[in-house]
Amino acid sequence: MRSFTKAAVAAFVFAAPTAPAFAQALPDAKIAVVDSERIFRDCTACKAATTQLQAQRQQLQALATQRGQPLQTEAQALQAAVTAAKGNPDAALQTRIRTFEQNQQRAQQEVGAQEQQVQRNIAYVREQIGTRLGPIITQIAQQRGATLAVDKGNSFYNAPATEITDAVLTALNAALPSVSVTAPAQAAPSATAPAAGARPAPAGR
Repeated sequence: MRSFTKAAVAAFVFAAPTAPAFAQALPDAKIAVVDSERIFRDCTACKAATTQLQAQRQQLQALATQRGQPLQTEAQALQAAVTAAKGNPDAALQTRIRTFEQNQQRAQQEVGAQEQQVQRNIAYVREQIGTRLGPIITQIAQQRGATLAVDKGNSFYNAPATEITDAVLTALNAALPSVSVTAPAQAAPSATAPAAGARPAPAGR
């Protein structure tokens, strides 16, 4: 889950009393620190999602191996047959080559589609956690009187008293005990929508 740690937590700046900028000095900043790496490692939903996404990647690898090994064997056999034919394959060998190319294309499409689904699932998990985490950080930081919240990974030093990670983690676990690791299906393009670049048909006279 570390791949989306920084993307989920940036900086949260809270509202100051409204007044013209030139009429008052900026207030003294009170900073709250959040260890986002720890949150994405230890939160209940994060740990469960990591396990499930790893399983999806293993399934993807198994699919690629299952589809790829027979193709690799057939490719070697075809190469030997073409060599034996001295570069002039007969009709049967040409048909065999075309069949191999079609099977290879289908396998690539199947594995590619599965890989895209896994990437969409990762992004969907990131979205669900980030949507809940941002408001929680804002709320807890405001409750502690902070005017700024920063990621611990972007600071050189912070006093322990400035950290609100424990409170954020507790609140996130309560608000989001689990997430879905299957992204919603993408909407299919409308059959009635005009193709990109297509011109409308001329009106009848």
